[in-house]
Amino acid sequence: MEFYVPNGSPGAEAALALLRRVFGYPFFRGDQEAVIGHLLAGGDALVLMPTGGGKSLCYQIPALLRPGLGVVVSPLIALMRDQVAALRQLGIPAAGLHSNLAPGEAGEVIRQVDAGILQLLYVSPERLLAPHTLEWLARKTLTVLAIDEAHCVSQWGHDFRADYLGLGVLKERFPGVPRIALTATADPPTRLEIIRRLSLEEARVFVGGFDRPNIRYRIAIKNNPHNQLFEFLSAGQLGNSGIVYRLSRKSVEETAAWLVKRGIRALPYHAGMDGQTRQMHQDRFLSEEGVVIVATIAFGMGIDKPDVRFVAHLDLPKSVESYYQETGRAGRDGLPSDAFMTYGMEDVAMLRYFIDNSQAVEEFKRVEHHKLEALIGLCESVECRRGILLRHLGEIYAGSCSNCDTCLEPVPTWDGTEEARMALSCIYRTGQRFGVNHLVDVLRGEENERGRALQHHTLQLFGMGKKLSVSAWRSVFRQLVAQGLAQVDIAGFGSLKLTESCRPVLRGERTVLFRQDPDAPKPRRRSKPPPVTRADTLLEAMKSTRLHLAKEQQVAPYVIFHDATLQEMIDHRPATLSELAEVHGVGSRKLQRYGEIFLQVLRTGLSYPF
Repeated sequence: MEFYVPNGSPGAEAALALLRRVFGYPFFRGDQEAVIGHLLAGGDALVLMPTGGGKSLCYQIPALLRPGLGVVVSPLIALMRDQVAALRQLGIPAAGLHSNLAPGEAGEVIRQVDAGILQLLYVSPERLLAPHTLEWLARKTLTVLAIDEAHCVSQWGHDFRADYLGLGVLKERFPGVPRIALTATADPPTRLEIIRRLSLEEARVFVGGFDRPNIRYRIAIKNNPHNQLFEFLSAGQLGNSGIVYRLSRKSVEETAAWLVKRGIRALPYHAGMDGQTRQMHQDRFLSEEGVVIVATIAFGMGIDKPDVRFVAHLDLPKSVESYYQETGRAGRDGLPSDAFMTYGMEDVAMLRYFIDNSQAVEEFKRVEHHKLEALIGLCESVECRRGILLRHLGEIYAGSCSNCDTCLEPVPTWDGTEEARMALSCIYRTGQRFGVNHLVDVLRGEENERGRALQHHTLQLFGMGKKLSVSAWRSVFRQLVAQGLAQVDIAGFGSLKLTESCRPVLRGERTVLFRQDPDAPKPRRRSKPPPVTRADTLLEAMKSTRLHLAKEQQVAPYVIFHDATLQEMIDHRPATLSELAEVHGVGSRKLQRYGEIFLQVLRTGLSYPF
């Protein structure tokens, strides 16, 4: 396509040349080219692209093509720090302005802006909205105003940040400066909220697709989650970097300790730790190979680490959007990665409790309950996981993805209409006041002191469900909740209640199909590791070299080169600097700084320093 750029401003040819020379990529992907052209033409934009889809290039290239300063609003200091370090590796003058800077450091950044040295300034929303900052920037020539992680502005979103609410003022304070809001996760209602809050009614909306085909999704019923996690890791993820999410601080500590006992380099991360330890654990995760971080959902939004090979949830996340956002932290480099989750009815009860006992208004609680129901549907469905995820985010997706558990191992179903009617009747006949355990006892005819005291052993349906096991009945109740035929009543201490939707089932007017839950898997014998090949040894030498260079410069290894770039070097074996320049991610500055070093590693198989 051709850019329309008024007044002789740089266009498509200059943008592509910059992409190749500075960033080391041969062509634009998806909507990148269209977004850049729209901004260079002076338009505003809302950009939705999947994690790893190259959103940052959409504002970085317009900022670099025009004289002046590009300003990027970012919610977390760690994210700013990573992106600034990556830009400096490319030879681009960039800096961050945030609360963690010492007065002297902040003064130096301001001096560089005043002197016209910087081309990109990353700033926190609270710092940007300070009156003196707005007045200071109003005297500068701004090339673009970018609002990263724009879903933070939505009170219906999964990462709401109150400081983002004031960013709508940028339209009137900086008229004529193109604004771009970017996010990887926003369902249709959240998009409307972003547009309204940021005054982007006239902005062009670019939806680049949310599919992450390199991520394999797997969801399992919770049955000893620590053992399930270790089975998952043993199937191909041992020694890789990954994130394990837990719901509570206590469970974070327990899981991290459990993994350490099994020889896995695991570190806890949660808000109850002192700030210094928490920061040290995050820095180790970013700078070292093969570290697993066990964390609450407070961790990850500011993480730009491209080689996270897996994300595991041992408890339910808050919503489908949260699940998509959190699993999206795996495989940013495009290489094969895994998303694994375990869930159970107790997770549903806990999340409902959090919602119902929050201080939020009733409208917000209703939205949160709706989101939780959608998440349960994702877990319990027999359909393609990817299709459900993408449809929830407003993207049409049909058929099989061939890269999720339900596609790779289709889930058998069974006609459970009779069992559903028994279960629903049991909920009703016992007064809608009891949880799953007691209901299962009644259906299976298990006499106990509590049941006798309540006279439940005299009910007509007492013992009618003996043919199903305890675990099978628990699955029935769980799937009734997932299908909206029953709901968990937290006010009743986890008791089950009927919904209006169950009436056709009880009247015999509707068939109910359940997924056939597999038996709990037996621990597999660990297979012998594959033989080490010359390519494996060479990759280790490349990573060792990268780590040495990163430590010298006090940056994360992936800031030097991504894993995908190292692998492409091994696959193509460039012998000269000109051939190395053709590898994705090797721009002119990195070629100059590191080219000869990595060519020597390729030639000798020895890591640097030689």
